[in-house]
Parts: sequence; C-alpha cells; structure tokens
Amino acid sequence: MMKTWTIKCVAAGLLVFLVTACSKKTWDEFYNVPDNLSKPIYAELQAKGTFTQLLSVIDKAGYKNTLSSAGYWTFFAPNDSAFKAYFAANNTSVEKMDSSKARALIQFMLVYNAFNKNTIDDYQSSTGWVPDQAFRRRTAYYTGFYDDTMQNGTVVKTIQSNRNTGYITGDNNNKYIPCFTDIYFGGKGLTAADYNYFYPNTSYAGFNIAEAKVINQDLNAQNGVIHEIDRVLTPLPSIEEYLRSKPEYSEFRKLFDKYMVSFVLNSEATNRYKLLTGDSKQVYVKVYNTSLAFSPNSENFLKLQDNDAQQSSWTMFVPKNEVLLDYEKNVLLEYYQSFDNTPTSIILDFLNAHMWQTPVWPSQFKAAINFVGEEARFDPRADIIDRRILSNGMFYGTSKVQDANVFSTVYSRAYLDPKFSIMIRLLNTDLRYIITNPKAKFTLFMMPDAVLRAAGYNYDVNSNLFTYTSGSTTVSGESVRQTLLRILNSSVVSENLTSLAGAGITETYNGEFIKWNNMQVMSAGTQDASVAVNVDSTRTTKNGTVYYLNGLLTYSSWLFGKHIMNLGGTSVASDFYYFSQFLNNSGLYNATTGEITGTTSGTLYTVFVPSNAAIKKAVMDGVLPGNVTTGVPNLTASTWTAAEKDRVANFILYHILAKYSLIPNGKESGSFETLLKNGLGEVIPVTVISQPGSMLVNDVTGRAANVVVPQSNNLSNRTIIHLIDNYLKYSK
Repeated sequence: MMKTWTIKCVAAGLLVFLVTACSKKTWDEFYNVPDNLSKPIYAELQAKGTFTQLLSVIDKAGYKNTLSSAGYWTFFAPNDSAFKAYFAANNTSVEKMDSSKARALIQFMLVYNAFNKNTIDDYQSSTGWVPDQAFRRRTAYYTGFYDDTMQNGTVVKTIQSNRNTGYITGDNNNKYIPCFTDIYFGGKGLTAADYNYFYPNTSYAGFNIAEAKVINQDLNAQNGVIHEIDRVLTPLPSIEEYLRSKPEYSEFRKLFDKYMVSFVLNSEATNRYKLLTGDSKQVYVKVYNTSLAFSPNSENFLKLQDNDAQQSSWTMFVPKNEVLLDYEKNVLLEYYQSFDNTPTSIILDFLNAHMWQTPVWPSQFKAAINFVGEEARFDPRADIIDRRILSNGMFYGTSKVQDANVFSTVYSRAYLDPKFSIMIRLLNTDLRYIITNPKAKFTLFMMPDAVLRAAGYNYDVNSNLFTYTSGSTTVSGESVRQTLLRILNSSVVSENLTSLAGAGITETYNGEFIKWNNMQVMSAGTQDASVAVNVDSTRTTKNGTVYYLNGLLTYSSWLFGKHIMNLGGTSVASDFYYFSQFLNNSGLYNATTGEITGTTSGTLYTVFVPSNAAIKKAVMDGVLPGNVTTGVPNLTASTWTAAEKDRVANFILYHILAKYSLIPNGKESGSFETLLKNGLGEVIPVTVISQPGSMLVNDVTGRAANVVVPQSNNLSNRTIIHLIDNYLKYSK
C-alpha cells in the first residue's frame, strides 16, 4: 500500500507541471492518503483505543512527533491494563512521572528497524540476514553521563565504555532489549523452562519481550511495526550498573573498581557534555582492563560486526560477599595480606573465571565455556540465588565461587605462593595448560625460589631473561631457560603419587625417571652429586599431590656410557663389570666424554646390561671373545681379530634401545628399535614385555632375558640402565 501511494503522489506531482488548471478535487484525489493505508505508529495507537496511558507517556516524553513521522521502528506497546498494573506497583501515574522517566520508558520499548514476529529473531550480519539467530534488539535508549567515584574517592562526571578496548566517539552505547521466540528457542535447544528461570511470573507464549508477553503481534504502521505487550518494560541496567546497585556483591565489584578500572579524561565527551548542559565539568570514560573477558559497562558486545550484540551477550556469575571473602582468605590470599601486593594475573584469572563471552542459558551450564576455558561449575537449582537478563548480558548471583583450575590443581601451589615465582614463570611457558587439567592426574615436585637462587638460577625482570651465575660469571638467555625447563619437566609426573613411603621409580613428564625411598627423592643429577633431596611437606589438590622439596631434581650432565662404567666398577664384584669392560675396549666408547658411537644427544635410551654370568655364557657360545670352555672373557682388545671386534660392537649396540626409556611398570610393551642395524641398514629389534615389577626381553632368535629388578632402574642422562640375566643374540 505504501509503495502504491508513493507512486501515485509522484505521478500527481508531475501532473502539476503538465496541467495548469488542476481542480481541488483532482488535487485531493492524488494527494490525500488512501483510507486503507496504515497510519503512523502514534495514530495507530490512537485508533486502537486501548493505549491511552501509553499515548500520554509518549506525549510527556516528547516522542509524539517521532512516532508520527517517517521512520522505521519496532514499538513494544504496553496496553492500558499494563500501565494500570505498573502505576499501582510503583505508586505513580502519568501526572507524577517526569519527562525524563517517560522518555526512558518510551526509548527502551522503541527498537531500531521494523521487525514482525517472523523476522525479529533474524541476525543482521555484515553479509546479510541470518534467520533465527538473534534474541536481542538495539533500543533508542542509552544511559549517557553519570557520576562515578575514582579509586581515590573523587566523584567525577563519567561516561561508560562502549567497546572492550575503551570508547569510540559517536556511539551512544544504546541498550538492548531481549526478544524470545519459539523458533529461536527451538533452534538453540531451549525450552520454556529457560525463560521461566529468569521470569517465573510470566508464562512463556512463544513470543515474549523480556518479562512481557506479546498479546497482539505484527500491527503494521506507516513507519514501522507495533507489538502489543501486557507489561510496561523499564530500561534494563547493564551488568556493571546492576552490580553497583547490589551491596550483596560489593566485594566482587571492589576487585573490578580497585584493580581493573581506569578513568580516562576524554575531551570530546567533555565538549559534548558542555554543549548539552552548559556545565564545564571534565568527563572521564570508565575503562576496564582489556585483559578481562569483557567490559561490564559496554552494551556493544564484541563489536566484531556492527550488530553482533543481536545474537550474543555477556554472562557473569557473581558470588555473594560472605562466600567470596571466605575464598579470598583461604585460597587467593593464603600467601598475601591483601590484593594490593597480589600479582594482577591472579585477580584477572579469578574474575575471568566468572565471565563468559556467550549467553549462558540455565539448561546449558555444562556446555558453556568461560573466558579461561572452563564450564559453568554451578547447579542452577542449588547454587544460584539471583538471576537476571540485563541489557548487555546475563547475570547470576551465586552461593559459591567458580573454583578455577589455576586455583585448585597442582599448578595452584606455585601460582598462589610468591616463594615460587621463578617456577611459575617456567610453568607458564611450558606446562600450565597441561597440569591445570582437572581430569588428568599429576604429581608436582616444587622448586622454591630460594633453592633455585642457591643453585645459581634467577630471573631478571629488567631483561625478561632467566640467568645462571657461577662464581663471578653470569649467563642468560635461551640456554638457561632450556636447562631450567628440563629440571622442571623432571619435577612433573603424569600420575598421582599419593605417597612416597617405601621405594619406587616413576617416569617424569619429559620421559626421564626419578626414584624415591621413604620421602627422599633422587634424580640422575642428585645421584651424580650424592645429594639427598628430602620432602619437607605435601599438599593434596583437585588433580594430584604436591611435594615440597629442599632441593632440585637436577639432571645428569654425564653421558650414559660413563654411568655404565661407574656401575661396572673395577672388579667382578659388580655384575655390570664384564659388559662395562667390553664397552670400554670396544672402540665405541669415548672415555673422555662418555659418548657411545651411534647415540645422539637428547634422545631417550634403555640399556640392557647382561650380568657377568650372562657374558660368560655369551663367551662359551662364541658370541664374545674369550675361553669357550670356562667362559672367561678376553677383555684385551689388542688381541681381538677384526671379526671379534665387530661381534663385540654389535653385541653392545644390540643391548641398547633407541628412543625409549623403559622400566618394569607394565605401561609399555612391544617391539623396539636397538642401535644395531643389519647390512641393509635395517634396524634389528627386540621385543619387550613389561609388567608391574617385572620385564622380559626377547631377541630376534627367540631367546629371553629377564630384567633383574633389584639391580636395575639405574638413572642416567635421559637413559635407564637395567641388568638382565641372559644375553641378547642378534642373529642365528
């Protein structure tokens, strides 16, 4: 109808120029609005006869002309019954209402663009309309200037941020109104229960605007669409505004206001305020730390697209004061007197654990992931004491704290304690997201700053580099960091060792091994230095056990050939003796460096050392040089033939596994590469069958050797050394 009338008017306009003697009747026929054309919103409301109170409020708000003129609006119109209930509940009337209050009501129920019920849940993306993906619409209402208090107590004229990064001039930070349709709910897997969780006193009708039901939809007007609603809707506060109005959440709000907020003087906002009011007060923008999930005073969502707030919103879970104070005392501030000297990262992590960049519907707590990657750990029936849909997001007041992984896993013991600042820097570069997984189990051996510094290690905050000092020489850089990371990785175990009583061995995160014996812990490095590292105390966390040590679990700087030689000693009193002597004389071993030909620095190895008796059997079988009758080996290399030299070298290489360090724990079995290759360059393997407390090794000929556990599990540099009761034969 509107398009027909427009064409008719244009045609009539042209006719004026062509026909100079046009009668009044002809003029009226062309220029009068057709009777069947919809009137503007204001006139349509008048014609209905059930919106008298709304019309009076529109008049007082100064919006009669706007709603009677050209435009493109959606207006949620409360009928007279709705206003009667509103006036009674608030002890007011149109006469008592001032113009600013009237204007706020009208602006909040007035939405930009015209939407009928079928399009009101469509998302207006940058590439076009996306059906049924929106549940919020931008209104004509915005807060504007207000008074706020800076950290020093000064009250200043303030304007809210309209971006997560601050403030953009020209954006009024308009508020949004929630719109719920049956099609949107169906597409998102939501039900009436999700709606009634927030609005228990309103029945869900398949088309609701906030707590109001739409009782008469899609009333066309010349300048938009009217939806009649059964309640008066007042402007919703933002999350920040709601927090400011609720003293029961003041402790949570303090963390924002004191540590996460800046008041930034803005000359453009100041000039605008002066033009509007004549007042020359300076205006500040209240800006939130950009490392937060979102700015609680911004109405614009992420603003990655102009209208992305139509389809999404923030969510915040806020613990009540007494719950938060208890958590601060026992967790966050266990090692600090106040947040004034607490690392900002701790405050950020705590706040972000309660912030979501998505709407969190009550039926979908477990699926909703917050800014630190964790689900909402609340029971919507038992833990929520307050629930609101606000102008920029959802708000849940809670009777418990979101216990974030960084504050409840093994990681927390270093993160929350300033005595472990160097360790936490290392964890943050390498293992943080691994050991904060609550579904995995870990053991963490702590590395105190005092112990690290006593060993020469430190962190230079000026250069942002790890340092190592020996005597008067200090070095820094990546080599030091890699050294510390290796020590750190040797201090993390991917299982929960609940007790270190008795004796045992376990694999560390980097594939090396540590051992313990009645609360003493040993690594290859402490073994070399003959240092006893004791457990001072222990703590249990959500995903494992933490042990506080009085030393570092250092690694060995020796290559494993040297450890074999040390195990062999100087006589047959050691069951490693014959093998070590063959190695020493084989030409494979460098006595100066401890290196064995064919090995590579940084690779994991397992060495199966045949016992003296097994070596004698190899001699008797003609595999190694010596007396085939008595089995006494010939250890003098100068007397070996070329063939004997090859057999000795091959024998040694076949008893060394490459790329794996294995212990008898039942975790790894199968075929494994040795260092020996055949004439075609193919690796000759062995088969290992590991069980808890025992290990069997089979060679390619079918011979079997048992690991002699009491004399095995010897620690070396990325290597484990075992004693076996038979030798391994690499060919028939």
